[in-house]
Amino acid sequence: MIKRLLFLLSILSFTINAHSQDGAYYGIKGGLTLGTQKWNNFDRQALAAYHIILSKESLPVQDRFSFFTQVGYHVKGSSIRARLLGNPFNAGFVSSPPRKFEFYNISLSLGAKQVIKNIGNNSAYYLFGIRGDFTVGTNLGEYGDFTVGNPSVAIFYPINSYDFIRRINYGLIVGGGLNFPVSEYVQGVLEFTVNPDFSLQYQQPPIPNVTNPFNGQSITIAERNIKNLTFEITVGARFLRKIEYID
Repeated sequence: MIKRLLFLLSILSFTINAHSQDGAYYGIKGGLTLGTQKWNNFDRQALAAYHIILSKESLPVQDRFSFFTQVGYHVKGSSIRARLLGNPFNAGFVSSPPRKFEFYNISLSLGAKQVIKNIGNNSAYYLFGIRGDFTVGTNLGEYGDFTVGNPSVAIFYPINSYDFIRRINYGLIVGGGLNFPVSEYVQGVLEFTVNPDFSLQYQQPPIPNVTNPFNGQSITIAERNIKNLTFEITVGARFLRKIEYID
């Protein structure tokens, strides 16, 4: 699957460069990421994070259709907001601090945009593309290290180990947005995208013969699989570089 994705990325990259001979839009944008994850197909709570993106887009054909490529830094993950039993003098429940599970990814996306409606000088569009991610780090080390005798880490949380963290992932980018003019060569961008992963961000096999820290018994920690899904709201600007040919 990875080889097929790289092949598609190469074809789309060549196509974008071929359509950029008369000029292109170069952009910078960023914003809010709402990250969610499935742990063994069970949803975790959302993680509020951020992203920043550099982009290149071919000039649209007949002001409608264009190709884009973009590379960005995206914080993905999820959180747990547990509720603990209050003390005997204060009946009820109290909220514990949220535990955030963050994965820091560099994403390369390639795809196409289609303008669906012009609203005055503004243009509304939808987009669709494929995406490849490379994980450069996580924050899992904040919760301890299973290798130094803290088995409760693996019972409740993912383990901070690159044996289990999948460095390369792939998925889709789907969404829409609005371009609005600022000047002749500058446009503002407002965009919303949904970014599902098809691959696993984390894959841990069962771990046998682990001592339960609560009763001292030997247990097997179950297999854990984690998959990403993010929702992103993005704002930014793109700058027109137009090539004119003079006889």
